[in-house]
Amino acid sequence: MASLSKAGAALAALREELTGEVFAPGDPGYDEARTVFNAMIDRRPAVIARCAHDDDVVRAVRFARELDLPVAVRGGGHSVAGQALCDGGLVVDLRRMHEVTVHPAAEAVRIGGGATMSHLDRATQPFNLATTGGRASTTGVGGFVLGGGTGWLDRCFGLAVDNLLGVELVTADGRRIHANADENPDLFWALHGGGGNFGIATAITLELHELPEFCIALVLYQPEFGPEAVRTFRDVIEAGPVEASGAVIYLTAPPEDFVPPHLVGTLMCGALLTYAGSESDMRKIAEPLLALPHEAEVVGAMPYADVQCMIDDPPGMRNYWSAEYLTGLPNELVEVFCARADSLPVGTGTQHAVFPQGGAIADGPAEYPVPYRDAPWGVHPFGIWADPADDERCIGWVRDVRTDVQPWSTGAVYLNFIGDEGADRVAAGLGRENTRRLAELKRAYDPDNVFRFNHNIPPA
Repeated sequence: MASLSKAGAALAALREELTGEVFAPGDPGYDEARTVFNAMIDRRPAVIARCAHDDDVVRAVRFARELDLPVAVRGGGHSVAGQALCDGGLVVDLRRMHEVTVHPAAEAVRIGGGATMSHLDRATQPFNLATTGGRASTTGVGGFVLGGGTGWLDRCFGLAVDNLLGVELVTADGRRIHANADENPDLFWALHGGGGNFGIATAITLELHELPEFCIALVLYQPEFGPEAVRTFRDVIEAGPVEASGAVIYLTAPPEDFVPPHLVGTLMCGALLTYAGSESDMRKIAEPLLALPHEAEVVGAMPYADVQCMIDDPPGMRNYWSAEYLTGLPNELVEVFCARADSLPVGTGTQHAVFPQGGAIADGPAEYPVPYRDAPWGVHPFGIWADPADDERCIGWVRDVRTDVQPWSTGAVYLNFIGDEGADRVAAGLGRENTRRLAELKRAYDPDNVFRFNHNIPPA
């Protein structure tokens, strides 16, 4: 660690040279700058550098190396583990770098490292183009993509990394490099699931696809009809086209216009069918779900960017998530999944979801470090609550879900869906052989493990 005088001089120089803002403890705006999505995370960085462009990022990294400070990187700040922050180190805050440039003729889009899913989806929608994005508009695109990337469009367009065309990166030694299929191809492979271990992604380029229409059928059932709803949804998806996706979610009914007032605040089972195509085709696919006894429905065309906002969580909530990927969804597992909903912490924002994979996910490139692509279904217990007094019961409930479904688990996991669950789970999210190769590449690009506030891959 540098001396106080050296640190003070270096901080003064950073304030002078950075185009963006610099925050240190006691500065106006510091507490806002260190607030992230998960209210359980309360960390105090020594310095937050809110960068305006690539040169700012280079300058910030060199500042950290000069003072031997650990470095965390903030894009959307949406990681449940709070990976965007560190205690006593430097946070490179990319939120000002959110420009999105659409190239319609090339069906490609360049996205700044601080852009959120909303920035991306709103920019591509006027061109009737889209790519696989997360299921919440506040998710940062960079961390989402480099961690693998699954969403409503993945069954027809593949995982987000399957659409990755290039990455602009600042390395641990402050160099600016590019990675694509022709330039630094080993690094490009590593960025297909290896996350932020190899540098700071200041921009990424993704392939786009035509999406002239997008539709949904959202159907709410009393919880006793949950098993039938899950089985029906499973059969609809497995017999349907890859354009159909969605999830079945147990949740506390929200105070929305389509929810009957007497059901608000009660446990409900919701089937959300999404469809990348026409409303008439979607309605045919949704018929079995609509034929079941239900309490409310929303059926019709909806702009994709609006659907992406549907399950956004309110700010200031406490979060704990996990996931398991499944060998299938047999009736026995359906019963186990639905039975766990009986103990869901009603009145919180907690959700209990099962969602399909398959289609273009399973057909994508097998060589990338995303071993969960072969699983046909996944379970995602999503703990959200406001009161710290509920920490134990909500976290315990999420862990109980994982325990319940272990007999059907493939062992693989999507790392963006989990918090800090240890090195074995990181390896499960990358694949054992892939982890060894990634560790060798980590040694080449970040031998000192500067970028370690992530699902970390220690250098070999």
